Amino acid sequence: MANTWDFETRSIHSGFDQDKGTGATALPIYESAAFAYDSAEDLEAAFQGRKFGHIYSRIANPTVTAFENRVNALENGLGAIATASGMAAIATAVYTLAQAGDEIVSGKSLFGGTFQLFNEIFGNSGIKVVYVESTATEAYRRAISPRTKLVFLETIGNPKLDIPDIGAIAAVAREQGVPLVVDSTLSTPYLFAAKRFGVDLVIHSTSKYISGSGNTIGGILVDLGNFDWRHCRTGAVAALTKQAGEYAFLARARRQVLQNTGSCLSPFNAYLQNLGLETLALRMSKHCTNAVGLVEYFQAQPQVVSVNYPGLPGHPDHAVAAAQFHGGYGGLITLRLGTRERCFRMINRLKMVKCLANVGDAKTLIIHPASTIYHNCSAAEQEAAGVYPDLVRISVGIESLRDIINDFDQALAKE
Repeated sequence: MANTWDFETRSIHSGFDQDKGTGATALPIYESAAFAYDSAEDLEAAFQGRKFGHIYSRIANPTVTAFENRVNALENGLGAIATASGMAAIATAVYTLAQAGDEIVSGKSLFGGTFQLFNEIFGNSGIKVVYVESTATEAYRRAISPRTKLVFLETIGNPKLDIPDIGAIAAVAREQGVPLVVDSTLSTPYLFAAKRFGVDLVIHSTSKYISGSGNTIGGILVDLGNFDWRHCRTGAVAALTKQAGEYAFLARARRQVLQNTGSCLSPFNAYLQNLGLETLALRMSKHCTNAVGLVEYFQAQPQVVSVNYPGLPGHPDHAVAAAQFHGGYGGLITLRLGTRERCFRMINRLKMVKCLANVGDAKTLIIHPASTIYHNCSAAEQEAAGVYPDLVRISVGIESLRDIINDFDQALAKE
């Protein structure tokens, strides 16, 4: 029945129904480091994969498993692995598929933390990252070499807000025999059906819209079942298909990367994020409608030099966004105000809107990316990511639109 449910129903009922012992319908928090077995033989079978069972929470935990199953249901995936953060989810995907001497092809328009992970960790590990213009489909084809193990991009560039044609890029990756890994944090499963557009592995920083309250950190990686791992360029994954079949990637990712790096999600954070999923559809709809209203307000303000939002008909990727997203264009807006000083003055005058480094919160948030998230990047690297000295990024919350506008209005009125 779950396969026939609409998104909103799956977000509430998938992954956990009720506790068989007590009848409780709220997901229990299994705060246990390890799990007992009735016999040495049973524990042996669990360790050797001949019998399903939770062994140690660094590998899997019942609360975390329920959360994984719910996200997997929303993505119509094969299986999911929850991690301690979005960065951990990306690292798990990459280290499952690549090692020293291998290459990744990635869109240039990346979240600052991802850019640093690619350059400072993967680069120093001997994994070369080849960057291409995120929206230039043919550039991915030209960049893929015999050493390429995966293609990586974001559904919505952060903070550039460019939108790659994911279906077209997926076709290129499939033609070249490499999996497409997509970070869908800003679109969520509600706006973007990753499986339908040919994505092989989809990643979310669950700290953001999935959690929805800015109170937890987490990540998740979902195998959508689109890629035939028997033909994977990563020999260790291809070989594992003899034992694990279509679950080869998930088996290697969990047992050889997650287990050994210890980047597991805590049961309490899984509980909070699972709770957030129940209202994801409602919140994303409100984030998107509030963003449209706020964009319309900013367009009428003479103090604002330019407004960037994929929902604007004049946005260069608006047509692609309209074709890919269902229910809206996301909750991020960027503004250019002319100078860095004007950005700081506006931020400092805001009374309700919070200045902090996060997105996807119920509260409206603002940040000056050039001086914070991208402060270690060169001017060229910042520009490639859509970051300028006079730019601010706004994550539009779910408050009353009138109150959001009033706060920005009083901050801009003094300019």
